[in-house]
Amino acid sequence: MGDAMTGAQQPKYSKILLKLSGEALAGEHGYGIDPQVIASIAEEIREVVALGAHVALVIGGGNIFRGLAASSAGMDRASADYMGMLATVMNSLAMQDALEKIGVKTRVQSAIEMREIAEPYIRRRAVRHLEKGRVVIFAAGTGNPYFTTDTAASLRAMEIGAEIILKATKVDGVYNADPAKDATAVKYDSLSYLDVLQKGLQVMDATATSLCMDNQLPILVFNLTQSGNIKKVVMGEQIGTIVKGE
Repeated sequence: MGDAMTGAQQPKYSKILLKLSGEALAGEHGYGIDPQVIASIAEEIREVVALGAHVALVIGGGNIFRGLAASSAGMDRASADYMGMLATVMNSLAMQDALEKIGVKTRVQSAIEMREIAEPYIRRRAVRHLEKGRVVIFAAGTGNPYFTTDTAASLRAMEIGAEIILKATKVDGVYNADPAKDATAVKYDSLSYLDVLQKGLQVMDATATSLCMDNQLPILVFNLTQSGNIKKVVMGEQIGTIVKGE
């Protein structure tokens, strides 16, 4: 590690929480897990770990099961949300496998106990893993229905003392309209938490955004589909949209 750091620039952020949507792992298929996509994301995470940054992950489950969609179709909301949480565990195990194949030590911690496949979530243990240079993947959301994986990402980021949440998306930031549908859409370089809440912008849900606002934790929205972007963000390059206090 010492050699890798020699003459290298220091990362701007030394402890990050990376939030991936489940859909990001599906690639072009739109469903399930694309091994090539997950391998390329793992490679980018490995580069960031090699810089000496501590990395935690929260992954959604929308590529396997969407609790909100199921509840709107008549399923009990709590049951649907628990199923969504279990989907995030599958994604977390897939990401763990991809990372460990390329030599990155990882631990999966689940908010719903399932000791045969993951550690239970214990904050102090998670912090210790990070100190040892391991990537920690937080699975099963907060363990509570009615809370999204965005909220889980905000909560875990606070608990481990992350400096920023990196929210990976398919676009290069936050726009005032959908850039795929509106050619006049304008990208914001930075926003306040209140802007996001009042304008109803697609960053994170209101609970997650409020939690970040109350604790002054910045959120950076960036494009995951462009190779090398995770490293660029960690090194402090100006990409994406940052959401922070006034």
